[in-house]
Amino acid sequence: MRCPFCGSEDTQVKDSRPAEDNTSIRRRRICPDCGGRFTTFERVQLRELMVVKKTGRKVPFDRDKLVKSFEIALRKRPVDRDRIERAVSGIVRRLESSGEVEIGSEQIGLQVLEALKSLDDVGFVRYASVYRDFSHAEDFEKVISEINAKIARDPLDN
Repeated sequence: MRCPFCGSEDTQVKDSRPAEDNTSIRRRRICPDCGGRFTTFERVQLRELMVVKKTGRKVPFDRDKLVKSFEIALRKRPVDRDRIERAVSGIVRRLESSGEVEIGSEQIGLQVLEALKSLDDVGFVRYASVYRDFSHAEDFEKVISEINAKIARDPLDN
């Protein structure tokens, strides 16, 4: 593992343990050249996934981009980081176990919407406004009325 401080390729693992979500290994590393300390996370990757964009362009799947989408949608919302991590891990697990190597960006977006719907209504509306390309106030009103109908049907879920 390359040192992020000096670029040395000879770093040493000082401590390893399972991460909080038990889906990765957390490793504390030290660089013998500059003395820099840093943390890495190691995850199981079942297959190399490719995301097919709306334009047809293919890019490698990036878990960090998925996490960033959740973080943007849930910025300043009272959602525990562990719940976000579980949602992301669940999506990644479903994508990897689907058997498909190429996955449409729309399919990933729908899974994010579904996860956000159960995590936080405001985050759901934020993400939906970008994902569904809202252009008028009526678009927001429609989604909010869907959420209100859900709350009226299932008052104990919220």
